[in-house]
Amino acid sequence: MAEKQNAWNLTHLPDLAGRTAVVTGANSGLGLRTAEGLARAGAHVVFAVRDVERGRAAAASVNGSTEVRRLDLADLSSVREFADGWEGRPLSLLINNAGVMMLPEQRTRDGFEMQFGTNHLGHFALTNLLLPYVTDRVVTVSSGLHRGGSGVIDFDDLNQRAKYSPTRAYAQSKLANLLFTLELQRRLTESDSAVRATAAHPGYAATNLQSHAASPLSRAFMKLGNRFMAQDDQAGALPTLYAATQDLPGASYVGPDGFQEMRGAPALVGRSAAASDPEAAKRLWTVSEEMTGVRFPLEAVARG
Repeated sequence: MAEKQNAWNLTHLPDLAGRTAVVTGANSGLGLRTAEGLARAGAHVVFAVRDVERGRAAAASVNGSTEVRRLDLADLSSVREFADGWEGRPLSLLINNAGVMMLPEQRTRDGFEMQFGTNHLGHFALTNLLLPYVTDRVVTVSSGLHRGGSGVIDFDDLNQRAKYSPTRAYAQSKLANLLFTLELQRRLTESDSAVRATAAHPGYAATNLQSHAASPLSRAFMKLGNRFMAQDDQAGALPTLYAATQDLPGASYVGPDGFQEMRGAPALVGRSAAASDPEAAKRLWTVSEEMTGVRFPLEAVARG
């Protein structure tokens, strides 16, 4: 399919000089491309990564102002350490990008199902701990696969102990990302904060994320998809960059505008009814506070 004329791309990024952005999982794939785009626009980009050496190598490949700090989203003590070390610096953009996909059954350091614990709970804790310093935007990367699995949050078994399914667990974590964004925006609005919460998904983007799927058949299928159907990771990062820099309403969801949102230019896209349920979003927030011990900070009203 031919690309649309004048579609939104990296050349349309605004000047971000003087701004600081944190990108989780910035050492490869979509995170690295997102970091590159922000640095290219003049932002100082903090690579929040589990493997510091890999993060340094990735940051060295970026033309712009960067730093590398350790963050393991599967370990709440690491999340707290990262936030404690922030030392009150203004933070324009928090990009919740890192994630794991369709893993064999595993647990985080705190005993949570790995995909829910990393993709949702780790970012939930990080966001709330850093929120007093955020001045512009929180962007959380979800997926079109939020519609999969059972299609709803299983509040009776968030940690998938009864019967584990890699695909259902991934879908639930990505649905949680959207419900988190919805409730975060409600709380920010209620607090008269100038900060906005948005979400994005990359469509079908070729990254190394798919190579960790639990099923050999799934890995083989996704390898073929990466080769013949997917857009590259640079194109996959555009919805995140769009959600981070364009003048959008809070709780907006951005994805590719092509067939089944698999590829194309970034645009506002729809989400499932379950991802738009305000009561489920409130309930998930309450449960997430209980699971992480981290709460929405009353001092989160931003200076704008």
